[in-house]
Amino acid sequence: MSSETQKILSTDGIPLEESLKQAEKKNKIKAFLLVTPLLLFLIITYIIPIADMFSRSIDDKMVTNMLPKTYKAMEQWDGKELPPEEVFEAFYLDYKILVKNKTAGKLQTQLNYEKNGFKSVLKKLARKQKKFEEGNYKEQIMKVHKRWRNVDYWRAIKRRAPAYTYSKYLKGVDMYSNEDGKIVQVSEDRRIHRILWSRTLEVAFFVTLFCFLMAYPIAHLLATLPMKYSNLLMICVLLPFWTSLLVRTASWMILLQQQGIVNDFFVWIGLVTDDNRPEMMYNKTGTYVAMTQILLPFMVLPLYSVMKTISPSLMRAGKSLGATPAVAFFKVYFPLTIPGIGAGCLLVFILAIGYYITPALVGGASGTLISNQIAYHMKSTLDWSFASAMGLMLLTGVLVIYWIYNKLVGVDNIFCSELIKKGRLQ
Repeated sequence: MSSETQKILSTDGIPLEESLKQAEKKNKIKAFLLVTPLLLFLIITYIIPIADMFSRSIDDKMVTNMLPKTYKAMEQWDGKELPPEEVFEAFYLDYKILVKNKTAGKLQTQLNYEKNGFKSVLKKLARKQKKFEEGNYKEQIMKVHKRWRNVDYWRAIKRRAPAYTYSKYLKGVDMYSNEDGKIVQVSEDRRIHRILWSRTLEVAFFVTLFCFLMAYPIAHLLATLPMKYSNLLMICVLLPFWTSLLVRTASWMILLQQQGIVNDFFVWIGLVTDDNRPEMMYNKTGTYVAMTQILLPFMVLPLYSVMKTISPSLMRAGKSLGATPAVAFFKVYFPLTIPGIGAGCLLVFILAIGYYITPALVGGASGTLISNQIAYHMKSTLDWSFASAMGLMLLTGVLVIYWIYNKLVGVDNIFCSELIKKGRLQ
């Protein structure tokens, strides 16, 4: 009997092996079509916005497109002394067109990002250039304002020549590339972004710590109390989710002010005197209190989900073997809750470093975080490229934290998958 006759055929007369391959291919296509809406959603809401932020953060073609003649004339200029007459003439011709088209404001804003005081200089030039005579543009421009005699302002224009730049990322850590191409720090009085980054990490760390210290006993009570009391406590934990974030923040502003309820209580119990009420608003104290209360449920729920699955008999077994309650807790109970601790801390920390409304309203100047700075550049200065750069730096930091957590604890352990595999959880 030949090999051809030995092949098993399906009801359609097709070899069974080939028929199985076709069926498997169809199942894969069906599975892909089922996840296609989710994939499109992720692409539209996550991938495309992040890609757009990245392109904005490195795109520097706006100034180049507005001053084409100027940058062509600057190709031979070394930047050590004032540019020659040709550069002044080219700049005058480019700027004249911008003023005529009423688009000079964009150039003023962009160059002011590069060098403070540029906007006022360019505005004055826009008013005076109508009286310019043909020729000798260098002398006429320098007469408009003394800053045109400062070579630093022309260097600032030249620095915007590349179509793509990483200067926004350097600016986000208080650094810049000088005329020699070296990366150097800005002057000490202008180093604000490093302070904001360190403050953001500090606030996020302490808020996470306070949430953990408060959430652990609450989650333990939720897991051990009778159902009727546990449900009541759960309602209290979830209550912030049912209230607007703005309302909760405004409530803390009322409670924490010097003449607020908290200070009145401290005076009533004799902890402080009436004329020595502590400042708990527009500083880090208010930020810590408000953010801890708001983010507390995000710590309680992961801990509760883990503690609920831990059998009470484990603690009793530890005590029966001679361990004290403290030893039994730290040797038996606490290690089993580590996945919940890791999940809660990761969630709270990531949310805390990107918080905006609460620090802006409660924190004041000392409570300003990097998210507030991003919002400021998007709404006030309209420097979207710089805001995009800092946003991507913040996103990168979150991804690094997530990667570190995955290496140390493992993302799978968030849901206690390892314990489930071992049969310790039902």
